[in-house]
Amino acid sequence: MTHYVAIIEDAGPDFAVGVWFPDLPGCFSAGDTLDEALANAPEAAALWFEGIEKEGHAIPRARTPSELKADPDIAAEMAKYVIALIPAMDVVLQPAAE
Repeated sequence: MTHYVAIIEDAGPDFAVGVWFPDLPGCFSAGDTLDEALANAPEAAALWFEGIEKEGHAIPRARTPSELKADPDIAAEMAKYVIALIPAMDVVLQPAAE
């Protein structure tokens, strides 16, 4: 099963916990708690995949945490926030050509 790295931003008890995916531009999720945000993340990714496929675009390849850490734009976010691996469920993944 393919997993995508998610960045989890928790701004404190008065704010929702945000989840976004460096490899899935514009895909994000949230929840009132960390547990809820993580539980919502696979559905957000599945909906994102559905939308991108309807547009005729290939699904981006899931980069490993090490690959993302080597990307200077993402490395700073990874150092600042918690990451999680979110399974790509209920979708046939056809990675974009490299």
